[in-house]
Amino acid sequence: MREVQSGQGRHAFRNWAGHVHAHPHTFSSPASAEELSGIVTAAAAAGDRLRVVGAGHSFTPVAAGDDVMISLDSLSGIIAVDEARRRVRFAAGTRLRDIPALLEPFGLALENQGDVNPQALAGAISTSTHGTGIGLTGFAGTVTGLSLMGPDGQVRELSAEAEPEVFDLARVSLGVLGVITEIELQCVPAFDLIAEEKVAGFDELLDGLTERMRGADHFEFYWFPHTDSVLTKTNTRVEPGQAGPGHLAEAGVRNRWLNLLDKEVVENGALRLAVELGAKVPAVVPPINRIAQSVVADRTYRAPGHDVFVTPRRVRFNEMEYALPFESGPEAIREIRDVIEAKGWAISFPLEVRCAAADDVPLSTASGRETMYIAVHRFIKEDFAEYFRVIEEILCRYGGRPHWGKIHTRTAADLGELYPRFADFCDLRSRLDPEAMFGNRFTDSLFGVAGR
Repeated sequence: MREVQSGQGRHAFRNWAGHVHAHPHTFSSPASAEELSGIVTAAAAAGDRLRVVGAGHSFTPVAAGDDVMISLDSLSGIIAVDEARRRVRFAAGTRLRDIPALLEPFGLALENQGDVNPQALAGAISTSTHGTGIGLTGFAGTVTGLSLMGPDGQVRELSAEAEPEVFDLARVSLGVLGVITEIELQCVPAFDLIAEEKVAGFDELLDGLTERMRGADHFEFYWFPHTDSVLTKTNTRVEPGQAGPGHLAEAGVRNRWLNLLDKEVVENGALRLAVELGAKVPAVVPPINRIAQSVVADRTYRAPGHDVFVTPRRVRFNEMEYALPFESGPEAIREIRDVIEAKGWAISFPLEVRCAAADDVPLSTASGRETMYIAVHRFIKEDFAEYFRVIEEILCRYGGRPHWGKIHTRTAADLGELYPRFADFCDLRSRLDPEAMFGNRFTDSLFGVAGR
């Protein structure tokens, strides 16, 4: 999670990975919408810029602020539930990790989730965060309503019925349109997942990857560079109490202590040892990766959806992720493998590959096209610059769009070619916030804001 410390007139902010730093003169955690409004209007009157931060889990400076930073942690929880339509309105600071317990009394769940859950809901929406599943969108695709506070401290209520044009563009906004105070999501009945984790050959999987993804409710895989196999994870949705289909009928709930041992001790503990050693002696990375892959065992287990989606991440890293046109994914992954070997790099962290349905959210990374996500990582003690630069060049050649909360070098000129409604969003930003107070130098570069 983020770290914030007070100093001599300044606060020190550092993101989860430790790569991003900021020193705002004010860091506030308002306890009410009225208090938040006062902070926003005071910042506007002083000519300050303001950024909202959640868990600090973004790998870019998207949430970092030099003047005023705000945490919405005190503005969390459920505000209203429309049980007939299964729509739930949350305060924007609600952490994803808290949502399953909040929804449980209503028999509801989020439609999909990613593999980490410390983020604030507003941050997850605003950066186009997603899970995996070719029939499912990212978080922003499930948004049915937003409350947005502008520079004057007033709140606009947005939905498909109320200010639909603003609502449409505001569903992914990187926080530059104002402060999101409430979010309404389309939820679904609670469900279990049956997880099948299996090792497959690298080339064999890529040859049939798009078919595998289309044939599963949720599919993802991890490939450790310098190996010829991958770890696949296929999740099948079932109603609580309902038997799984076919060969999954006997899948049982996994012992929680065994699960804890695997996730915390085997996965995180072993990974930490491997990456620490690899950072000191890069030559040992390829044999360590091969050994790690060779000892992975297939397993099948069942649990509530959120317990299967989420995996603890104790080893800190920096990450870059690009969203590619779905059919381009396998070819791009092969090119990444080839360049890693050609460059002689020692890469200890795996590539992660996921997918999502096309959606209609203008700045969603899956806007208008089925998408395959390719993510690369480097341990925080290792320099990521050259690795990310070369991989980014590959992914951009395939028309890749960068994840808004992960490391990339795209600017407004690049993004304008990737998003058909990018100019519409920039026009709306200038109308809602003409002084660009809801921004920083990083967002200025993304949206072509000059002279601020």
